[in-house]
Amino acid sequence: MNEKVTFQFSHSLGIFFKHYYGNITLEDIISSWENIIDNHLIPAETKGFVLDYRNAIIKVSPGHSASIANFYKSHLEVFNNLKIAILTDKPENVVISILVESKDEGYQSKPFSTMEAAVRWVLS
Repeated sequence: MNEKVTFQFSHSLGIFFKHYYGNITLEDIISSWENIIDNHLIPAETKGFVLDYRNAIIKVSPGHSASIANFYKSHLEVFNNLKIAILTDKPENVVISILVESKDEGYQSKPFSTMEAAVRWVLS
């Protein structure tokens, strides 16, 4: 699991970045967030998130995309009123991102194809 997800916090931007690698399952997405949340690794001053899937393939069926949105909704103590930019350049990943976005409630998510656009949106 560790080789599939790395993360870092940019103090200058106030953005928490997660980078995914390889084939990523629903379990990978949720367990990596649970690890981060359980270990209190998200600084209080976090303004938003950029999830970088450019080096990954999301292996989540469209029917299970709601599980990602439900995870965010069940952790509004972390995600409430924050933006989650999904950075991807693969059409199949964009589809999952759009399906998650359609279920947003208490947070906002949106797919992007460039880091610059993702960061600009999170900070807007």
